[in-house]
Amino acid sequence: MNSNKYVLRILLVFSFITASVWAQKTDFYKSQGYTSLFNGKDLSNWVIPEENNNSWSVFQGTIDCALTYSDKQKAKRHLTTKKKYKDFALHIEWRFKGYGGSFYKMPIILPNGDYVLDEHGEKVVRMKPNADSGILLKGVGQVNLWCWDVGSGELWHVRNNKKLPSEVRAGAVPTSNQDNPVGSWNAMDVYVKGNRITVVNNGIIVIDNALYPGLDVEGEIALQHHGKRSKDGKLGPTASLVQFKNIWIKEL
Repeated sequence: MNSNKYVLRILLVFSFITASVWAQKTDFYKSQGYTSLFNGKDLSNWVIPEENNNSWSVFQGTIDCALTYSDKQKAKRHLTTKKKYKDFALHIEWRFKGYGGSFYKMPIILPNGDYVLDEHGEKVVRMKPNADSGILLKGVGQVNLWCWDVGSGELWHVRNNKKLPSEVRAGAVPTSNQDNPVGSWNAMDVYVKGNRITVVNNGIIVIDNALYPGLDVEGEIALQHHGKRSKDGKLGPTASLVQFKNIWIKEL
């Protein structure tokens, strides 16, 4: 086993332990050398985007995305860490408060990363409720949080890059959907070492030491502001009505 994978395996042991120490989270992560990115009171470790319009705030001990209306929909509106990171272990808990304002044409992702197509070569879609957000990695990567059938943890930019070898694209597809129902909290652990990434969703490895070309850089981590709300208050079908809490990071 190479050294990168060995380090990840050791760290994964810690993520499994957390299931039995929910009440002692703070002491546990501190004891393992993690640093808190959110104190439950303010956004002092984060850069609030200029086009915030109060979308990002602290609400009842969580980082809350309200997805307020903005007339500059293409502006950068993600919540970004002040500090840059390269190799790290990240623990983050998240939940969707609700779905977008209308059904979404949801495609079906195959284990090899392709979409299911019909006899005409068009994507097979199902109209389903949806919400969408993500953890953005150093300006080059993304771990998806969403309501797609394939489950959260999917590596969008890797899976959809047809120039990559088939085994690399397949490695970007979650091995199972471990998401809890909308409204319930989820715990995700993301491990980045060089250009390799492992994602653990609710205690289960869903992305296992996958190759992520270009990830071996330094940069900020961001919480994704996804989708939009119209001026009359209506939500789009991919709205990121999302909350985060218990965010911890350990540099490797």
